[in-house]
Amino acid sequence: MKHFFNRKDSIVTEALDGFLATAGSGTLARLDGYPEVKVVLRVDWDKTKVAVVSGGGAGHEPSHAGFVGAGMLTAAVSGEIFASPSVEAVLAAIRATTGSAGCLLIVKNYTGDRLNFGLAAEKARAEGFSVEMVIVGDDIALPDIAQPRGIAGTLFVHKIAGHLSETGHDLASVTAAARAAAKEIVSLGISLSSCSIPGQAHQDRFGADDGELGLGIHGEPGVERIALQSAGKLVAIMAERLAARLDPGSRYALLINNLGSVPPLEMSLIANAALASPLAKAVTLTIGPGHLMTALNMNGFSLSLIKLDAEREAALLAPVGPHAWLPAKPVRLPVVVAAAKPAIRDAARAASSDVGAERLIATVCEKLISLEEALNGLDAKAGDGDTGSTVATGARSVLDRIDTLPLAKTATLAAIGDILGTSMGGSSGVLLSIFFTAAAQSLNGGASFSKALLAGLERMTFYGGAKVGDRTMVDALEPALKALDAGGPEAAASAARHGAEATAAMRKAKAGRSAYIGRQLDGVADPGAFAVAEVFAAVAAMFAPA
Repeated sequence: MKHFFNRKDSIVTEALDGFLATAGSGTLARLDGYPEVKVVLRVDWDKTKVAVVSGGGAGHEPSHAGFVGAGMLTAAVSGEIFASPSVEAVLAAIRATTGSAGCLLIVKNYTGDRLNFGLAAEKARAEGFSVEMVIVGDDIALPDIAQPRGIAGTLFVHKIAGHLSETGHDLASVTAAARAAAKEIVSLGISLSSCSIPGQAHQDRFGADDGELGLGIHGEPGVERIALQSAGKLVAIMAERLAARLDPGSRYALLINNLGSVPPLEMSLIANAALASPLAKAVTLTIGPGHLMTALNMNGFSLSLIKLDAEREAALLAPVGPHAWLPAKPVRLPVVVAAAKPAIRDAARAASSDVGAERLIATVCEKLISLEEALNGLDAKAGDGDTGSTVATGARSVLDRIDTLPLAKTATLAAIGDILGTSMGGSSGVLLSIFFTAAAQSLNGGASFSKALLAGLERMTFYGGAKVGDRTMVDALEPALKALDAGGPEAAASAARHGAEATAAMRKAKAGRSAYIGRQLDGVADPGAFAVAEVFAAVAAMFAPA
């Protein structure tokens, strides 16, 4: 896979510098000793409060540096990508942030992190610091493992401990709350791809039609391969396993975490599926969906839940300084607002009969339906070959509803516009809907039929942008409507025919899909203009003397 980076050995330090430069905060800094010691810390920290320090390998952004700030972490210690920070770096963070109140280390349950943070804690104690450590192992993917991994649920502990520290609790109470919280968090992840590390060869072990359930945040294999299926079914599988670990009757907060490259559209869909699953009855707060603890570019997500009590709920709802933290929010069902009713009274659209109007509409629609194959053939030479089918669909829809039209009233054109706008699809349906809707407004204002059609054309070309010479239906429609206004149906048919024939000599279209086509257009009439000419010819024949 391709990545944006300069040198493999400077990715993390350059990224941290970029983060600090754009964080918009004068309260964050990096600790001296860079780049070996990669520590982001608060410069406004009051050492009479308990320092809360966490960290781990890079590649999980915004964790961990993104959560340094008021109400969360005092400092974050970073290693290289997916590598535990050194003992020296952790110890440096403890020294820089810890006063008489002591320090709490929050560590994800990986061997490297446990050892390096643990040795740093022992060295710090030897120097006279009060240091405690909480290990988070929230991953339930491997139920029989003695030491479950720490994944995104760790962020609950960051938030709770950070809040208690910020509000002045002592080390013993902050540690006790953090340990109790860590024991009541469950998490599970799923992904459709493994992550790739910049500067390293990537081999995706996933098949085209499968993913993995329960894989780790460093790309380590999941507990099982799982067939690709709908998001709702995948979330249901996860929800069933998570729900089995919840206490009946208790309230929970749900953290919906993007593991790297899931688009926001899909993350919102996943959130909807999670809140439609059996988990929903237990969830009262949500955090996310969003990027919280990622695995570089992994195409997956994780769900984490923590059991709530009054203290934890207050801690999760408390505002914080870091912008990367997504505020906890109560679950709310979508609010539905009643749509405004059309300004036109229903009576104006009531069905009515008019023999002449019905005959005219039927003649036009039947002609367009008969042209389906011919128009598709013309369009295949310049577009995607569906003009005939699109136009015929609209014509059939109008014919099918002809008994419901207000044929004896000026609202007929507006009703046809509504039908075409919903049945035809694509830009042609919208353009014709504009044409008939605007013409109806003009007709209702007292204009003659031909003047009303010209008014509709003006609005259609205003929104659509096409004009005569652009090789569209306008090349036939505009001269036809002007001739209709001046001389009647026969003159209109002649003008439309000449306009359509002119498009065959236009080597370059300036609107529509055919604008992307070159010399293939030579000698080919525009299908829309051809259809307009055929319609006016049929109308002229209808009005011709017997």
